[in-house]
Amino acid sequence: MVILGAGESGVGAAILAQQQGYDVFVSDGGTVKENFKQELLQYQVQFEEGTHTEEKILNADEVMKSPGIPEKNELVKKIRKKGIPVISEIELAYRYKGNSKIIAITGTNGKTTTTALTYHICKDGGADCAMVGNIGFSFAKQVAVEPKALYVVEISSFQLDDIKEFRPDVAVLTNITEDHLDRYEYRMQNYIDSKFRIAMNQTAADVFIYCMDDEITRSNIHRYPIKSTLYPITMSKELPQGAYITNAEMHIKWKGEEMQMSIQDFALKGKHNQYNSMAAGVASVAVDIKKEHVRESLQTFQSLEHRMEPVATIRGVEFINDSKATNVNSTWFALESMNKPTILILGGVDKGNDYSILMELVKEKVKAIVCMGTDNRKIHEVFGSVVSLMLNTASAEEAVQAAFHFASKGDVVLLSPACASFDLFKNYEDRGNQFKEAVKDL
Repeated sequence: MVILGAGESGVGAAILAQQQGYDVFVSDGGTVKENFKQELLQYQVQFEEGTHTEEKILNADEVMKSPGIPEKNELVKKIRKKGIPVISEIELAYRYKGNSKIIAITGTNGKTTTTALTYHICKDGGADCAMVGNIGFSFAKQVAVEPKALYVVEISSFQLDDIKEFRPDVAVLTNITEDHLDRYEYRMQNYIDSKFRIAMNQTAADVFIYCMDDEITRSNIHRYPIKSTLYPITMSKELPQGAYITNAEMHIKWKGEEMQMSIQDFALKGKHNQYNSMAAGVASVAVDIKKEHVRESLQTFQSLEHRMEPVATIRGVEFINDSKATNVNSTWFALESMNKPTILILGGVDKGNDYSILMELVKEKVKAIVCMGTDNRKIHEVFGSVVSLMLNTASAEEAVQAAFHFASKGDVVLLSPACASFDLFKNYEDRGNQFKEAVKDL
């Protein structure tokens, strides 16, 4: 088996494949991080960096492709042309998960929070579980090194693109909005198809949780032959099964039983988090977590780093790190939950963003925009006529200082970039950490 890419998922897959008796070769066109190199050496996995030995790769029985490598990559095209099967890391992990159960969570926004929240509920409810996938720890490595009875897996569309048999017991689709279209030939339907693959192999015994209020999900769900039992979540009406919120009360209905809870008691605030809480609640009940544990855990959950994370209040100005908002929709949710005048730090690598979605909220709540990216023209074009204070900056430090300068007591400085971070930073974590450092230095 050849593994392309020696990051978290590639190395995890290599460890599992080696353990299962495959002849493994890892190839990374860039440099392999020191910690990953040490792991490959420790497990005696053959690897190369800074190059791809094509004759070796094109001789593979199977290729595990890391999610960051696009289809338009020349080597991937050659692998496809030769007809070599390509799988993703979650497919490999699924092969060797044994009798363990899987809760798999995907969606454009909210999947990280929903995954962390579901894991928190299951763990507190006594389940022998691990949180893996897109959220940090490799699913394959977890299966190899410390198998669990339940895996709560965050899954990106890129990982779903290369599944064959992967079948979660519980699948959650939080929502679908435009994102990553550069990887889907700029065709929204391709991206939608990718997300619905999460339910592709499910049977009637499995559960599919989706948001009925999400326009794209609702209008596409009938296009796919979904065999699993549907458990919708909504804020618009009462349901016979699933979860809904009416009169500030959440109801979870599962197999004739019902649980109620006031949304005032949710640890996570904001409308988007009410959806995340409903999804996590239903997913947990579906794997037999008791209702009282669900209720308790929804009250005790701590918010995630880089996701609407309060950093500090300095001279009456509140700083919030929402660096994980890498698309416009995430930023929309962040702005929607603001109830003070906001200085918004926006910008980065634009993935074909339509900023006009933010227009109403920007008019209503934003008093200044600080751009943080190498190319901010589009942001100026869209908001220049409605926000009089706009400034370009080229680092987190500059952005924080400018935002603080624009802010008055009682304002919020919100880092919610709506873009990827690769122009000025390693990743969104690096961006968030630099933002937090800059706030501490004020």
